[in-house]
Amino acid sequence: MSRFIQIVEVGPRDGLQNEKAVLDPAIRAAFTRRLEAAGARRIEAASFVHPKYVPQMAGAEDVMAALPAEAGRSRIGLVLNARGYDRAAATAVDEINVSVSATDGFGLKNQGLSVKDQQVMLEEIVARRHNAEPGGAAPSLSVTISCVWGCPFDGEVSVDQVAERVAAIAALGFDEIALADTIGAGDPWAVTKKVEAARKAAPDAVLRLHFHDTRNTGLANAYAGVEAGVDILDASCGGIGGCPFAPGATGNIATEDLVYMLERAGFETGYDLGALIDTAGWIGEQLGIRPPSRLSRAGPFPKA
Repeated sequence: MSRFIQIVEVGPRDGLQNEKAVLDPAIRAAFTRRLEAAGARRIEAASFVHPKYVPQMAGAEDVMAALPAEAGRSRIGLVLNARGYDRAAATAVDEINVSVSATDGFGLKNQGLSVKDQQVMLEEIVARRHNAEPGGAAPSLSVTISCVWGCPFDGEVSVDQVAERVAAIAALGFDEIALADTIGAGDPWAVTKKVEAARKAAPDAVLRLHFHDTRNTGLANAYAGVEAGVDILDASCGGIGGCPFAPGATGNIATEDLVYMLERAGFETGYDLGALIDTAGWIGEQLGIRPPSRLSRAGPFPKA
């Protein structure tokens, strides 16, 4: 059998949060529905952050209310702190992803917390989950570590910094740890080094990788991650997105571009490439932009 690579679709959250247009919750829910019809089975559907800071993510509860539970689908809510966790846990999210940083600089800008304080926050979230009402189906928990390959405020991030952060988070018992190149500073060789370091620091942890294409290395970095044995990658339909708190950060790697590369090489993803390209065009129309993804322009090969 071909090796299966799970692609977590982040367009409705990380994709939309840095775009100028602010879409209604109903349109964002429709985006999720279209992506699921194209094959997405894990998808970042909402972000439970204060709308004052990220107005594009306002109405997260409304988005989730428009997405009734379905077997085989996992809708993820992103949170930055315990307050966000409480909001997310009160909805129908299947998974809660907590965003932290590898550096103090980005942590303070993104959520007002140093690395040390972020660890305390994670401990608080774990305690809240354990103290939830007995018998309740608590959402699964994952963590994304931002700025693993470079910080816009603190500069280079060492392998030791990443390993220490991964080990501390894994010790709290999180289900999955994602390593994120928030500003697209990484290169394939650095990807290999930090994946190896993360594995050594937390041998039992499930690793996920999140790349941005800011400096045109996104797909090369995804390739390096797959070669290093990672089976879960994030991507955003159309290649839209970025981080409003990271100067110069541009879009994620495009889901359709990643699917094309992987399936062309013989991997399985479970996505319908034509449906993804159509969805990229649709969300581009909603945003009033032309999606930056290559496949939305060139189309697949060979042509149907």
